[in-house]
Amino acid sequence: MKRRDFLSTAGVAAAWSLTAKAQERRIPTIGYLYAGSLAEGQDNLEAFCKGLSETGYVAGQNVTFVFREAKDDLALLPELARDLVRRQVDVILAPGNGAAAVAAKAATATIPIVFSNAGNPMGSGLVTSLSHPGGNITGIADFGIELSAKRLELLKLLIPAASKVAVLAARKQPQAEREIANAQEHARSLGIDMVAHWVSTVEDIDAAFAAFAQKRVDAVCLVTHVLFFGHRERVVGLAARYRLPTVYPFIQYTQSGGLMSYGSSVMERAYQAGVYVGLILNGRRPGDLPVRRLTKFELAINMTTAKSLGLTVSARFLALADKVIG
Repeated sequence: MKRRDFLSTAGVAAAWSLTAKAQERRIPTIGYLYAGSLAEGQDNLEAFCKGLSETGYVAGQNVTFVFREAKDDLALLPELARDLVRRQVDVILAPGNGAAAVAAKAATATIPIVFSNAGNPMGSGLVTSLSHPGGNITGIADFGIELSAKRLELLKLLIPAASKVAVLAARKQPQAEREIANAQEHARSLGIDMVAHWVSTVEDIDAAFAAFAQKRVDAVCLVTHVLFFGHRERVVGLAARYRLPTVYPFIQYTQSGGLMSYGSSVMERAYQAGVYVGLILNGRRPGDLPVRRLTKFELAINMTTAKSLGLTVSARFLALADKVIG
């Protein structure tokens, strides 16, 4: 072999070697698409990272993040999702709200997507099969369409005299519409006159509670949404100001002073999503990972708040409670 040909061949081999090493060293990137404010979702992120670490990925060491937040403006989600696609992230996580997952799915048919929301992924069109989603999307869900009906039932058990209950939900949320329709049917069997009230902004929440007090509703039932979760201290404070017994979807509200909550664990959902993202980064196809259904639901009651509202908590109700706070 001529010296010039040898050097050329050696150069190509060295280049391939360097490329291979660079590929080996490449750190995968997770696109974190959040409908709310990241400042209010740090606990979720920590739980997600814990699940991710179970599969061998540690933030800042062998995996990086690109964060995009809509700050409760869901109209921003489609462009934020497209931005993550342009950045060629390895997987997109859409936590906390079905709208983020819908935006991600519309933006890409190739980049893997993991959703982590309290809805029905088949009902919202995210997947066509729970056991074998196919395509590029899978995730965690608690199929919460029936939960508002259950919360009304628990309210009636706690406050037997309650006959008029306001259900507070966020606009442009098809899942909430189905949930409220289901709750409305159940309310009749409980002897409850249910009034649905829709909001779009934080300021709307203030006006809603003022309207509830004016209409003299007996209690309030909150439908899950990042708008409420991100401003839960404000929501709980309004319920206290107007002395309105309120049932919430997650224990974080009760821990913040809310009366009672019934729902799945936000932290468990985030943890399981972390595990799924890690499995995908390790080579699993999202379409082969079944939608994981959370089946554990906790009832929590804040006794300090119940006392401040002048409520007597029956022994039967306490026997049902998983967590008693205060």
